Amino acid sequence: MGSSKTVKIGNRVIGGGNPVLIQSMTNTKTQDVPATVAQIKKLAAAGCDIIRCAVPDMEAAKALAQIKKQIEIPLVADIHFDYKLAIAAMEYGADKIRINPGNIGAPDKVRAVVDAAKEREIPIRVGVNSGSLEKNLIEKYGGVTAQGLVESAIDKVHMIEDMGYANLVISIKSSDVRMCVEAHRQLAKQTEYPLHVGITEAGTLLSGNIKSAVGLGIILYQGIGDTIRVSLTGDPSEEIKAAKLILRTLGLRKGGIEVVSCPTCGRTQIDLISLANKVEDMVADIPKDLKIAVMGCVVNGPGEAREADLGIAGGKGEGLVMRRGEIIKKVPEGELLNALREEIMNF
Repeated sequence: MGSSKTVKIGNRVIGGGNPVLIQSMTNTKTQDVPATVAQIKKLAAAGCDIIRCAVPDMEAAKALAQIKKQIEIPLVADIHFDYKLAIAAMEYGADKIRINPGNIGAPDKVRAVVDAAKEREIPIRVGVNSGSLEKNLIEKYGGVTAQGLVESAIDKVHMIEDMGYANLVISIKSSDVRMCVEAHRQLAKQTEYPLHVGITEAGTLLSGNIKSAVGLGIILYQGIGDTIRVSLTGDPSEEIKAAKLILRTLGLRKGGIEVVSCPTCGRTQIDLISLANKVEDMVADIPKDLKIAVMGCVVNGPGEAREADLGIAGGKGEGLVMRRGEIIKKVPEGELLNALREEIMNF
């Protein structure tokens, strides 16, 4: 997004002012090719730009070749501990590999991975996690700190650069939002490599979304970050939904329908909560760039809906449909959703 250098991942390019891309990770068993492909296609349709698959064993590495043939978006192989799996993943078609050089082992093993990546021009994402920070850095800084995370990441990058390779993406993650923000601020000043940003182990749907929105929001607002992932304990489709909303809220992504709705109050005479949710579900896959207001009463409805392209306001058993704040029709409550859909399609 800012002044990072560009890196090519499969058919996509990140860094250098290119749009921030959304990443997610499959939670199927990678060796179950049909299930993994089905999930990737579902995520891609929802707006996922890059997908990561765990490669815990050789069977999973081999499965990448079959998966790759059936998907459109770039595939990242997630490797821990075994350098042979990293090399195999590249041989079987991974567009990028994610390693923590700290847990791959001796320098000659890291070099073997780097040589295989260099041969195929496959980018390496160097990942550092607060949960696996080296003991010497914990001792140096008196615990896990932002400085320690940054120093660890820069050390790994220098190690790979010294092996003659600079096709890199950096990722530093912590489940502590403030530490994560500070670490990214420091790292962005010290490197030009693209950064993959995420709040790790963010949590369940509610807490994970809030932690990710706060952390990613602050980091992205400073012009830092080239790819993002919202880590949630749940269906990965929810990660995509949240990531798109975070990018759209910050003005980093256009398109898609934004739904605004009022908090309910004592004037509300319509089931606004269910109506707003139904509207959000209805517009999820409509590729128009619109703002829709869902209002609970006719007192503030028309005025508040003026800033939206289209709006609906509920009354007792009936509702108003509005275009740019002007009332265009009154319909029975049961027909409100269909009337709105019709207006969206004709807008």
